[in-house]
Amino acid sequence: MAASEHRRRLPFHRYLRELGWRHLVGLLAVLFTLFPIVWILGSSFNPTDTLTTARLIPKNPSFENYRELWNSDITPFKIWVWNSIKIGVIAAFLNLIMSAAAAYSFSRLRWKGRRAGLLTILIVQMFPVFLAFVAIFLMFVQVGRIFPDFGTNTHNALVIVYLGGAIGFNTWLIKGFMDSIPFSLDESAKVDGASDWDIYWRVILPLARPVLAVIFIITFVQLYGEFILASIMLSSTTKFTYGVGLSLFIESNYAAKWGQLTAAAIIGSLPVLAVFLPAQGQIVKGLTQGAVKG
Repeated sequence: MAASEHRRRLPFHRYLRELGWRHLVGLLAVLFTLFPIVWILGSSFNPTDTLTTARLIPKNPSFENYRELWNSDITPFKIWVWNSIKIGVIAAFLNLIMSAAAAYSFSRLRWKGRRAGLLTILIVQMFPVFLAFVAIFLMFVQVGRIFPDFGTNTHNALVIVYLGGAIGFNTWLIKGFMDSIPFSLDESAKVDGASDWDIYWRVILPLARPVLAVIFIITFVQLYGEFILASIMLSSTTKFTYGVGLSLFIESNYAAKWGQLTAAAIIGSLPVLAVFLPAQGQIVKGLTQGAVKG
């Protein structure tokens, strides 16, 4: 209370010098961040399909863009969103399983080549993924000739590609968290006759749940709107993901369906917000806290 009263008694020039400029910088940062969101939201309710008349608050707002987008047979937006959710959930779940198993091996087990394996994962992550695009596409063209369900223009192939791209980084994150779990828990479990699998499944994984939840959420959010790999691997309109489908609204530089495009951006962001916003606290805890408190 005393500190609050002291701040209220500050002279205006001192307030500006000590606190006011910080508040001003924070306010500008918030406005800079919110302006694109408000502009896109206003454009989605603008019945005219043009940027020249776009305003933050449209004169005659309507839901016409949303109705055309949701009921259109030419651009199956509902299918695109479902494809992205399906691929994102499956890829994130499989990625989590493989990353957790690899992280446990590197963190708790001692085997020949362990250090070399860690360095290899780290070095591979340094190379841009763009270098492998052509090789990945040609590889799945050949795979599709033998196993059509895993060739290009299939969601199975896209999930496999996503698994290879994120496991290395996630393995390092989970390993760092598992390193904070005391090894005395492993020794106590072994005294009671537990195998390595029992330790992994009943001891390590329950303690690592915060970071596992974080990895799943972050991976899903990243894969949900991924565009480049999906645009290379998929060619059928009904198999497009959300990110690839949005490109169909842009016919040329200035002849785009801006109303439907902004409406699609708003609707497409809802699944990410539904996953990310409620889990903000869990994400911060999983990345900043260790496995054992106190």
